[in-house]
Amino acid sequence: MLYNVTLKENASPEELSKAKETAKSQGGDIKHEFTLIKGFTVEFPDDKVGVLETNEHIHVEQDAEVKTQ
Repeated sequence: MLYNVTLKENASPEELSKAKETAKSQGGDIKHEFTLIKGFTVEFPDDKVGVLETNEHIHVEQDAEVKTQ
């Protein structure tokens, strides 16, 4: 399953690195890194996503197609 992981605006570059390392160490595969915001898209096992959600600097949501009409 793909998840978008974004960090709060005031999160440090170290927090971003830590989030990516945590995702990789728990079986995640980073598919895309954002440039305008602090974050990335990761393919992650459903049963492990809670590990990322425990960090106060991180917001995790399932990647989905968005349509305007």
